[in-house]
Amino acid sequence: MGNDKEIRWKQRFQNFEKAFLQLEKGVNLFAKLDDIGKEGLIQRFEYTLELAWKTMKDYLEYNEIIAKFPRDVIKHAFQADLIENGESWMNMLKERNLMAHTYDEDNFKTALSNIIDLYFAEIQKLYKYLKNEQ
Repeated sequence: MGNDKEIRWKQRFQNFEKAFLQLEKGVNLFAKLDDIGKEGLIQRFEYTLELAWKTMKDYLEYNEIIAKFPRDVIKHAFQADLIENGESWMNMLKERNLMAHTYDEDNFKTALSNIIDLYFAEIQKLYKYLKNEQ
C-alpha cells in the first residue's frame, strides 16, 4: 500500500513540475507580458497552486498524514515543515478563489503583484523541497 502512495505522489509531482516550470517562464517574462499574457500568468498560477496542494496532499498521505481539503493540507504541510509560510499559502487559496469567481481590475493587479512578489517564491520553495525528495 505504501508503494502505491509513493507512486501517486511522484506521479502528481511530475504534473506539478510541468505546471511550475510553465509558471516560472511566465514570471520570468512578466515585464514583457501584455494584459492577455498577464491573464495567462494568473491562470498558470491557479492551476499550479491546484497541483501544488494536491501534490502536498499525496506526499503527506505517503507519510501517513491524512488531510482532505486544501486548508487542512496547508496546515499539515506547515506542521510537517513541507512549507515555511502557512499564512502565505492560505492567502494564495483565498486569492485564487477570488480571481476564479469575480473579475475586478484592482484584484487583477493585486493578484499579479502577489504572484510575482510573494507567491511564486513560496511555490518555488515547495518545488525544490519535493524535487529533492524524488
